[in-house]
Amino acid sequence: MTLYAAPLQGFTEAVWRNAHAEAFGGIDAYYSPFVRLEKGDFRNKDRRDVAPENNRGVHLIPQLVAGEVDELCKITDFLVELGYRKVDVNMGCPFPLIANRGKGSGILPYPDRVGALLKAMERYPQVAFSVKMRLGWQEQEEWKAILPLLNDSCVHRIVLHPRIGKQQYKGEVNTKAFMEFYRECRIPLVYNGDLCGVADMYEWVDRAPDLCGLMLGRGLLANPSLADEFRTGHMPGQTELYRKVEHMHMRMVEGYRRQIEGGEAQLLGKLKTMWEYLLPQMDKKARKAILKSNRLDGYLLAVENALRG
Repeated sequence: MTLYAAPLQGFTEAVWRNAHAEAFGGIDAYYSPFVRLEKGDFRNKDRRDVAPENNRGVHLIPQLVAGEVDELCKITDFLVELGYRKVDVNMGCPFPLIANRGKGSGILPYPDRVGALLKAMERYPQVAFSVKMRLGWQEQEEWKAILPLLNDSCVHRIVLHPRIGKQQYKGEVNTKAFMEFYRECRIPLVYNGDLCGVADMYEWVDRAPDLCGLMLGRGLLANPSLADEFRTGHMPGQTELYRKVEHMHMRMVEGYRRQIEGGEAQLLGKLKTMWEYLLPQMDKKARKAILKSNRLDGYLLAVENALRG
């Protein structure tokens, strides 16, 4: 079972990916948060995030988001020039800023637009495209007009998160709809959504044995050991887990120190972001001390106290 790390904007950037791979491992490939065009050009943060020299420690599959053929081609050309031969196309982003522009899950109500992007992918025989998608943007059955197009396309793999975009991450995943998609899909299929523990992963392996992989998102951010636990059957105790988290955290501190030029406040703000998901079982007082830190030295001491006890 191939294990993928999901792309989450603001969380799974190159610094996180490299630190996670070094401290925990267990992931076969990491997807980058999507590369997009802004005013016709690439954002510096996207260029930096997918630069091969910043991803030497991981197998990276860059993701792009596009609503029009010209967009898809310009971003794909950029990624090909960097040497990538696997590219994922985002048709699942649930955030209104993206979806309301007909991108991410916002493209799913428009099969003609999806079909145009799939046709454009044929211009790149050297690239193995995948598509990460949801069931729809506003309706649970929008996928039914999209899947036949995918089945007849050059796409090598589909990752399906069985919610609609309007839900974002609320409510339950639609298991029934996923299984209907699974039965009709002729392309290797990966399940993504609410995989918070090893038991959740095995539940989907048992339910859909022909899946080609699982994609871990928020569950991996909360428990960076999750993929390794699934592979090895070894669930680390708190001391071992916290020791590895400490190692990963220090690698992230080093990485963001090299990358962020805006001073201590910006660095501190970026480091605090990871605690939105990381180690939800942590002592509440320890977490509060981390989040209330307003100086880097105080923050680092709070993290050390939390992880070493």
